[in-house]
Amino acid sequence: MLVTLMNLLRACWRPSSNRHARTGSDAAGRQDGLLWYKDTGEHVNGEFSMAVVQANNLLEDQCQIESGPLSFLDSGPYGTFVGVYDGHGGPETACYINDHLFQNLKRFASEQNSMSADVLKKAYEATEDGFFSVVTKQWPVKPQIAAVGSCCLVGVICGGMLYVANVGDSRVVLGRHVKATGEVLAVQLSAEHNVSIESVRKELQSMHPDDRHIVVLKHNVWRVKGLIQVCRSIGDAYLKKQEFNREPLYAKFRLREPFHKPILSSEPSICVQPLQPHDQFLIFASDGLWEHLTNQEAVDIVCSSPRNGCARKLIRAALQAAAKKREMRYSDLKKIDRGVRRHFHDDITVIVVFLDSSLVSRASTNRGPALSLRGGGASMRSNTLTPT
Repeated sequence: MLVTLMNLLRACWRPSSNRHARTGSDAAGRQDGLLWYKDTGEHVNGEFSMAVVQANNLLEDQCQIESGPLSFLDSGPYGTFVGVYDGHGGPETACYINDHLFQNLKRFASEQNSMSADVLKKAYEATEDGFFSVVTKQWPVKPQIAAVGSCCLVGVICGGMLYVANVGDSRVVLGRHVKATGEVLAVQLSAEHNVSIESVRKELQSMHPDDRHIVVLKHNVWRVKGLIQVCRSIGDAYLKKQEFNREPLYAKFRLREPFHKPILSSEPSICVQPLQPHDQFLIFASDGLWEHLTNQEAVDIVCSSPRNGCARKLIRAALQAAAKKREMRYSDLKKIDRGVRRHFHDDITVIVVFLDSSLVSRASTNRGPALSLRGGGASMRSNTLTPT
């Protein structure tokens, strides 16, 4: 069991001893110190650009893009899957999602021989259940895994439709061209589940009317039970099952009073909409980007930049904004190594997916080469976190 855990951590961690080294092939992306990037690539509906910068000691963000078959059937749905998984408390949940969610989606899409909101919902449920099995197995030797979780943002482009599912506070923003003005406007597509948002706090309070402390303002930050900012996630078993909120879990995670229903939820907010010819691109990113850039600022950067490398440019803009807030130079921020870097910004993941309207409209018949790429170049065996 400990060997399984070490394999997971090795897969999620990428060394940064030489922050100026550039490694990796173009096909798998390149590493430049704490930055991993794939400047350009092709998916069945257009092009994409992808980048990840590490701030934590262990990279807690994970991501992937899969393009081609979306089921195990030859006649099944075809398109592009994008996932951004922003972990907290450790990398284990995000790594597990990266290894299992897409396979779960393909399984349910095969059963229905189609893509749908129900397929996405079932894939999230199966992934949550699978990770809880891992927590149960590892609890005797590593109980703190019960306090590890992840936000989970997914986009699927299939048959001219866009499916977006989200738990947590990652975000996808659409760049939409307005013919009358020539502008490209930012349209946020994902619903967020962070209790810093008043409506989210009220929703959670209405679900727990007998708990006056369901949301607590702590150090000027709203947190669920004073512990966590998001109210929906994958993992975080300690706030979903009472059996994991006890010793030997660290005291800081244990609640004083027992709970009889889950405090956090893993049910995703899902939206489905047809893609239009004036829909130009999608920006999928963890909250590390949105802490420093507005939706419109991000869209404007993509519009004013070459497609090649635009994800890396978004990360640079976010880091420049982070440096400015601390009254320091961007060049000095880049010299700070992982771990210490977390005091200045979070791990940041960005995937920009460009939409070629001619390819989107004939997606069901366009059977281009399949693509499978994980941000950061992480490669894990499919059974890395399978319960044994």
